[in-house]
Amino acid sequence: MPATKTAPPAKQTVSHAQSHPLLSLWNAYYESTSTRLKTIDAFLVFLVLSGVIQFLYCILVSNFPFNAFLAGCVGQFVLAASLRAQVNPANRSEFKEVSPERAFADFALGSIVLHFFVYNFLG
Repeated sequence: MPATKTAPPAKQTVSHAQSHPLLSLWNAYYESTSTRLKTIDAFLVFLVLSGVIQFLYCILVSNFPFNAFLAGCVGQFVLAASLRAQVNPANRSEFKEVSPERAFADFALGSIVLHFFVYNFLG
């Protein structure tokens, strides 16, 4: 009995982006996000990393300026996240009366007030 050759199963072609969802997410973010929002996002990442370092310091060394840690790290993150929400064009319907310049001025004034209180907590 002669051996019959069967056709190999059809290979499914999967695009490179579909096989790596994080790469697909990064490419979509990189292509569709404005430079202004990327800058704010970079600042938010910096604040998270700074907060992790400060938290480790509070655990390992001393938690003396814990109020300053909370105000400085968490407070600044909240201010920056609200700035990102206000200047995002996708949220324009939510913040009709707030221009991007006004949002940045609110962020700057809030940051100054926040850091004044942080400085007072440090003693």
